[in-house]
Amino acid sequence: MRNQAGRGKRTVPQLLAAVIGALYLLAGIAGFFVTGFDDFARHTHETLLGFGVNPLHNIVHILIGALGLAMAKSLRLARGFGWVLVIAYTPTLLYGLWAASRPDRDFLNINVADNWLHFLSVLAGLAIIVIPSRRETRGGAGTPEF
Repeated sequence: MRNQAGRGKRTVPQLLAAVIGALYLLAGIAGFFVTGFDDFARHTHETLLGFGVNPLHNIVHILIGALGLAMAKSLRLARGFGWVLVIAYTPTLLYGLWAASRPDRDFLNINVADNWLHFLSVLAGLAIIVIPSRRETRGGAGTPEF
């Protein structure tokens, strides 16, 4: 009965938060199969599908992924996850652009592919924040969840 009333269904922002969370979580876990726990916060040449990884980078991915999955439970929380992506990955992108030319100071092992992923993560966060949901666009359906 909850689905018939429009409640209980996930909105597009919630689905985006869940998918992005799952992808980051899987990337973090898979990254440890590549890196192990050696060179915890060092620049190495280890990659996962072309993305630079080290154990610290893997932990960040696991945390972002778990947060995305947890925050996909409601529209308000999913929008909050969008803000987390924007606030976390904008400076990470800027750091990555700087670190790409300074591998001796790159503690996250960021490469060009990572920079593109971080840019897309910022865009995805913005999408989660601004994409309207049916709950918000239905006339008289109550106040929008933000």
